[in-house]
Amino acid sequence: MITIIDYGMGNIASIQKMLKKIGYDSELTNNKERILNSQKIILPGVGAFDYGMKNLKDQDLIQVLRYKAIEKKTPFLGICLGMQLLGKSSEEGQEEGLSLIDFNTIKFKFDNVKLKIPHMGWNYIEYNSDSKLFKDMYEEARYYFVHSYYVENNDSYTIARANYGFDFSAAVRKDNILGVQFHPEKSHKFGMRLLKNFAEEF
Repeated sequence: MITIIDYGMGNIASIQKMLKKIGYDSELTNNKERILNSQKIILPGVGAFDYGMKNLKDQDLIQVLRYKAIEKKTPFLGICLGMQLLGKSSEEGQEEGLSLIDFNTIKFKFDNVKLKIPHMGWNYIEYNSDSKLFKDMYEEARYYFVHSYYVENNDSYTIARANYGFDFSAAVRKDNILGVQFHPEKSHKFGMRLLKNFAEEF
């Protein structure tokens, strides 16, 4: 059973629907006891950083999520805003993040190229060949992105990169904690493969 955190940020039912399509049961919950007993956790999210952290705080979920990720080593996947919340902070707001991985989230700024913000639509990624999250991935893997803020490309945590004016982290990992900036639930066969790998390899 995969637990999808329901904290009022985005269309989480689409993730559950894709998991069901590829044969995996999941539940949507913000119940702390259910989360404590979860085997795997997905933290989705669409919207503003501060609003996401405040929702987690208001629902008293920050401590249990940190406990599961850090103490219990539960496989933990953040998606889009959920990935950014794994870090320490964001230029989008003032709230402290979950601080599960040592990164900050930065606003896209372009000096010499004219690119629209947000970065929206399909984009190719380059992933680490030894990454279990991308095991047996289709060639020329591409995913659907919608974001105005990004996580820097850094070898200490980056396991996949995309380019939008410059390289940024498309996926990150620290031990059992993973994040993807794109939306696997909107990325057809590429997203199905990734969620299948999360379910089976971690």
